[in-house]
Amino acid sequence: MKKAILLFITISSLLLSVSAQTKHTFKLGQTQFLLDGKPFQIISGEIHPARVPQEYWRHRIQMAKAMGCNTIAAYVFWNHQESSPGVFDFKTGNKNIARFIRICQEEGMWVLLRPGPYVCAEWDFGGLPPYLLKIPDIKIRCTDARYMAAVSRYINRLAREIVPLQCINGGPILMVQVENEYGSFGNDKPYMESLRNLWIKNEVKIPFYTSDGAATYMLDAGSIPGAAIGLDSGSDSSDFAVAHRYNPNVPSFSSETYPGWLTHWGEKWQRPDTNALKKEVTYLLQNKKSFNFYVIHGGTNFAFTAGANSSSPTSFQPDVTSYDYDAPINEQGEPTAKYFMLRNLISKFVDYKIPEIPAPIKTISVAAIQMKKTYNLFDFQLPQYHSPQPKPMEAYDQNQGMILYKTKLIGHKSGRLKIWEPHDFALVFLNGKFIDSVFRDKGNWEVKLPATEVPNPELEILVEGMGHINFAQFMIDRKGITDRVTLNGMTLMNWQTELIPMDEKFIALNKPAMPKKSEREICNFFEGNFSLNETGDTYIDMSQYQKGIVYVNGHNLGRYWNIGPQQRLYCPASWLKKGENKILIFDFFQKEALPIGSKEHLTD
Repeated sequence: MKKAILLFITISSLLLSVSAQTKHTFKLGQTQFLLDGKPFQIISGEIHPARVPQEYWRHRIQMAKAMGCNTIAAYVFWNHQESSPGVFDFKTGNKNIARFIRICQEEGMWVLLRPGPYVCAEWDFGGLPPYLLKIPDIKIRCTDARYMAAVSRYINRLAREIVPLQCINGGPILMVQVENEYGSFGNDKPYMESLRNLWIKNEVKIPFYTSDGAATYMLDAGSIPGAAIGLDSGSDSSDFAVAHRYNPNVPSFSSETYPGWLTHWGEKWQRPDTNALKKEVTYLLQNKKSFNFYVIHGGTNFAFTAGANSSSPTSFQPDVTSYDYDAPINEQGEPTAKYFMLRNLISKFVDYKIPEIPAPIKTISVAAIQMKKTYNLFDFQLPQYHSPQPKPMEAYDQNQGMILYKTKLIGHKSGRLKIWEPHDFALVFLNGKFIDSVFRDKGNWEVKLPATEVPNPELEILVEGMGHINFAQFMIDRKGITDRVTLNGMTLMNWQTELIPMDEKFIALNKPAMPKKSEREICNFFEGNFSLNETGDTYIDMSQYQKGIVYVNGHNLGRYWNIGPQQRLYCPASWLKKGENKILIFDFFQKEALPIGSKEHLTD
């Protein structure tokens, strides 16, 4: 009997392996996509593997399938895969993009791959690696030789992961996107062609597509001959007519149909109208138009991966940590009312059976955790770097976190202090006393320094980077102080700089050996412990604190800020453990340790 069972398992495994290696063709007809020679309507849901704990990849893919999707669209974030020049990671945790694609295939889903190099996505620097910003005069998203050398290195390495997973090789990838919404940024057509040629040189033989707004000038600048036209979004017949007039010989589709929208700090949660979404999707289904929900599940901007928007040189709108996006599948993987509406709608038009909705992920809440103030940011003993003028973080190979600048005041010692420019949130100290804070947005970068009796007062400026701009014309966005500091018009010289990246490695290695040397009232760390009998997803409630960062068992959950709207930070079950757990909070302004707890949802 055991031999028979083993034989059955072996035969089943072989059959699955043969099935997984079945090769398919995917081609561009004049108006339709053709899968193995037959018209195929793409109904795609976008999920970003970097925003979802790898333990939940399969669940989220199954959720998309149970809403009626037959395809998963996935961004690859270049800066998530290459931390420094030539240092790639395609194996660790949620960086294993090939594994994500294989899970899609195991779940019977096709894949649209969106590898950039630029992606936008409300992700830090639009996916580009911030190490590029160390080059003073770098030009991005064009044929600048230094930029293209880095792009070539990235595409050459990523191709090794994805070439075996093309549908023509037995994998699930149907198409590869070239860049992203380029017509909203530039018009370097040779650049776009060079990207496609790099993929072709690396044995990518499936069709390509581009994505742009439904405007002739955007399509003219952003599309390339022979590539399918993605519309962001293709909402009605007039949008598709624009694409058809521009190129009537390739199919067009809605490459980003928006069921939700992004949220910045200080805004209300974005909640787009569901009726408008229903009308749009009904049109797409009735007319057999292919489309992709951007996003079907957003996930989380863990750590410092959230990006920012800017509409002018002095505006700055950083994105919240949650990428819930008001998507059909919420941040913790639960179906929303929007999900059920879309599932019901799609089921009326497709000829395949939509599976049952997967069981939900377990959630828990945690009772009040007693916190203790343990040490201060200024307790750290860190190396100092001298420079005549302040330099941004990227000059020191730091991409995120904080940076501290110090100088002695000679000449002017009080009056109008101006930071040119604070990227992005600065705290000003004089002789160790907190004076004021400066937020980059709207260009109000001045602080009034009071007179003191100290002969040469010490000025300190602590700057937090809150995400590199990820869209449009102001993406060259270095962090820290990007130019100079003046006092009553006098340029201040001779600075000492300390690097405070605040990443998980820094936090693990830099706890002060003898804390409480500093007498600062703000910039405090708070620690707490809590015990669990069982694990589950939860949200750490930071509504009693002001502005800072939360770490659970060494994992960086991301930023919180009491200007809202986000007051709770998502903590997946995989970052918790039965028994004792540790939480560490850094807060810029909180003076008193207050208890915190956790809730089961982002908002109640």
